[in-house]
Amino acid sequence: IDLILQNQRFIAGDKLTEADVRLFVTLIRFDEVYDIYFKTNTRSVSKSPAVLNYVREIYQMDNVAKTVDMDMIKAHYYTSHVELNKYSIIPRGVNFVGLLNEPHNRES
Repeated sequence: IDLILQNQRFIAGDKLTEADVRLFVTLIRFDEVYDIYFKTNTRSVSKSPAVLNYVREIYQMDNVAKTVDMDMIKAHYYTSHVELNKYSIIPRGVNFVGLLNEPHNRES
């Protein structure tokens, strides 16, 4: 994904498609949930500049940010799988949404 986004604006080319929407909903959860919960910590969105700026651009599109409730996302994941998190501890996290509010480096 990182290599694709280093060379083109969206997954399938220069226009936002359903593939981008589906990828966005996965990437928005990655650093705050998957990285910790599912131990997928070999790479993170925040450490991949092309991917981070891609997520930032979509997040900053009209009406997208208001659909992202990171507290709810984290509460759902960290309390729904007792076998993975016996005490339903919800980590404070890395304030990934704060990173998304920073300017992206992609042209409009």
